[in-house]
Amino acid sequence: MVSCSPCQYYLSIVIPAYNEEKRISTTLLKIKEYLNMQAFSWEIILVDDGGSDRTVEIAKNTLEGGRLTIIKNHTNCGKGYSVKSGILRSKGEIILFCDADLSTPIEELEKVLVFINSGWDIVIGSRALPDSDIQVRQRWYREIMGKAFNFIVRSFILDGFKDTQCGFKCYRREAALAVFGWQKIKRFAFDVESIYIARKMGFRIKEFPVKWMNSQGSKVRLIRDSSFMLLDLLRIKIYALMGHYTI
Repeated sequence: MVSCSPCQYYLSIVIPAYNEEKRISTTLLKIKEYLNMQAFSWEIILVDDGGSDRTVEIAKNTLEGGRLTIIKNHTNCGKGYSVKSGILRSKGEIILFCDADLSTPIEELEKVLVFINSGWDIVIGSRALPDSDIQVRQRWYREIMGKAFNFIVRSFILDGFKDTQCGFKCYRREAALAVFGWQKIKRFAFDVESIYIARKMGFRIKEFPVKWMNSQGSKVRLIRDSSFMLLDLLRIKIYALMGHYTI
């Protein structure tokens, strides 16, 4: 069993980060400015994934006070590990995780909360729906590899979703703690695993079109991380066949 913090805020935002000193201040200020205009209570949890730069120091100087919690992994453990750590430390009724570059603007949260308040348990952003607003595209070879990965996911493990990898996903607390309590994958393919587990548990999942813009300085290494992601898809399939996701 996982020990989790009690609910204290309406919204928790979990941000996994790895060597993000150049943009973490801008990201935190944008999020703070937006949330200060809302009527609900909130917190931000920054998970530094064993970075070697000044991300943590800059974050502390940017957002002082009790609204920011920082978790620091002693080594680079992976995005999935970091998101899980942040979610299990969160204290919000609603839990959003978003990327440190804010490729999906924080203002898209307004759409998310409409779906959450309409009864959906999990709301995931998508760059691949007809109404998705892609303002700055990735380089062509990254787009091709992304589409190939999604094709493999739909064919091999998880049909019914156009884009599992967009870094803008929101959970009701009950769903988040249940799903991530079972999560095993520590790297980028954790998105696929978490959606697979959520569907198996019977949670209602809404995929919605987001505004998205590619940001320079991606920490995804195309060849190495793509290979790891394919291996992790195989692990998810094996785990499923072995009954590890039998709830």
